Amino acid sequence: DQRVLEAHNVEEISIGDYVLSGGEVAALVLFDACVRLLPGVMGSNASGDEESFEGGLLEYPLYTRPVEWQGRTVPDVLRSGHHGNIRAWRREQAEATTKDRRPDLWKEYKDGKTD
Repeated sequence: DQRVLEAHNVEEISIGDYVLSGGEVAALVLFDACVRLLPGVMGSNASGDEESFEGGLLEYPLYTRPVEWQGRTVPDVLRSGHHGNIRAWRREQAEATTKDRRPDLWKEYKDGKTD
């Protein structure tokens, strides 16, 4: 109700440009986004260092075992053990994904406006 927002000077927060069937899902998104920042929730303080939006880019593709699944394999570079090459691959993938899926974030990244 707009009257409640105005009466209590509530700050509105957007979780994206889409329509939901109710406010419950949006509330859960905000709850999860906040709770995961509490100490001990993610298991390690460094767990969030390489996540989506860290450094202004979307996250790179993630792979698990088995190495081959339905004819699709984990990229060789990820199995190489060469940490520098893996880091470079992840950066390239994150940049390509961001450029393709979120041109707004890509522009900010390229313009150097990210933290």
